[in-house]
Amino acid sequence: MESGKRILIVEDDVKIASLLLDYFNAGGFHTTYVADGRSAVEQIRASNVDLAILDLMLPEMDGIEVCKTVRTFSQIPIIMLTARVDEVDRLLGLDMGADDYVCKPFSPREVVARARAQLRRVSGQIVQSASDEICVERDAMRVKINGEPLTLTPVEFRLLAELVEHPGRVYSRQQLLDFCHEDQRDISDRAIDSHIKNIRRKLESRLPNVDCLQSVYGVGYRFECFGSH
Repeated sequence: MESGKRILIVEDDVKIASLLLDYFNAGGFHTTYVADGRSAVEQIRASNVDLAILDLMLPEMDGIEVCKTVRTFSQIPIIMLTARVDEVDRLLGLDMGADDYVCKPFSPREVVARARAQLRRVSGQIVQSASDEICVERDAMRVKINGEPLTLTPVEFRLLAELVEHPGRVYSRQQLLDFCHEDQRDISDRAIDSHIKNIRRKLESRLPNVDCLQSVYGVGYRFECFGSH
């Protein structure tokens, strides 16, 4: 389903760029490459790029500035590559519009798998394994597993939809609370734990032995799309 999609790699390290080009091309993608942030913005604005792999530290414009600029005219998925593992940098990048992060050193296979997951998110479908799939239907406020709706409360739907649509992204409890209650009521962020427990129970009843909704110690939660390849 993702083969043939256009991938833009934005990386000033020639060896890393070359490695990613090889893996994405082998995966059936149409891949192009630029080495600075300003060229990345121009390329995305001028062509039909489906997803960008974006290094954080770039000449001309850094990755965060590229994200901010691109988000003024495009919602293509952006995966950031970074050697800076400080949590503030990670959250700042996501707030500026990145959809996912991969820290260096990385496996190129993981980057390709995460790109496939993001492209599936854009199409509205997340494949959980070789035999299972999860589909979010925002307009209908419905999540389907293998074509069958999952019974969720409105709060549970908002939480699960956000997590599923951004596989691998770590959300703090406070961030999830913002999605949970649109009226911004003053509710303890520990209420999220209760909602997540209920969602997990419902997922496990339909996807036994699949741990897709994961706790991240000291931070919050993430949805992992196992079986991506």
